[in-house]
Amino acid sequence: MRKKFIFFILIIFIISCGGPKVKVNEQAINPPNSDEEAIKIYQEALDGMNKGNFLYASKKFSEAEGMLPDIDWASKSALMSSYCLYNINFYDQAILNLERFVRIYPASPYVSYAHYLIAISYYEQILDEDKDIQPLIISKKKIEEYLKKFPDTDYAIDLRFKLDLVINQLAAKELLIARYYIKNEKWIPAINRLKIIVKDYDKTIFVEEALHRLVEINYKIGLKEEAKAAAVLLGYNYNSSEWYEKSYKILNKDYKPIKIDKKKDDGLVKRTIKKILFIDEK
Repeated sequence: MRKKFIFFILIIFIISCGGPKVKVNEQAINPPNSDEEAIKIYQEALDGMNKGNFLYASKKFSEAEGMLPDIDWASKSALMSSYCLYNINFYDQAILNLERFVRIYPASPYVSYAHYLIAISYYEQILDEDKDIQPLIISKKKIEEYLKKFPDTDYAIDLRFKLDLVINQLAAKELLIARYYIKNEKWIPAINRLKIIVKDYDKTIFVEEALHRLVEINYKIGLKEEAKAAAVLLGYNYNSSEWYEKSYKILNKDYKPIKIDKKKDDGLVKRTIKKILFIDEK
């Protein structure tokens, strides 16, 4: 569905600027001031895209770009070539082509769309990533770069939503790593990971548990002032949280070591969010 939406946007911009339409007559798609060979290749590219042969279409659009004398049509060909690669999940090549596009055609009216496709190409790759945190970090960076450059575009609305998901995924992965360190009694690495969540991802659903774990670990290793500081922050922001109740018990001596309850019912909302964010607590 996402790629159909992006394809729809692509077709809209082609039509709106007087460019080629999909499945139209030859006269409507002939680029101006072009020789017959260039027109033929461009038409072959469109025909390939219409038939779903995106790799073939990408190659033909790229070939047409080098033959079309009109810079607007050449830039459209370059962008459509990149889109075709994106559509068949050739994300790395699509990104290279799109980065080339913004260098060669910086004045193009579609440069914001090209940057959007770059950000989306990075984002699509994290959906296939199960373990590595690096694609998440890169995706976050690229989305933030786009929002800084083009904050008022329609694409920015979509990317703001995706940025929230990326940030939640990053926080979730940091918490999973922290839990691993806690399980293996590696207290300092665990504290460092938990502090990242509190500092960088404080608006996510995972900050409450992160603060509680800081209370728990700091108290356990004798850093009681640090434990109290984390508890104060937790109580001030989440005083009705179950995690605050657990932290309160720790600081009031009614504390028994708490194991991470991986089967605990967090409620439908949190369970659904965690499924969306691919959190595996097995």
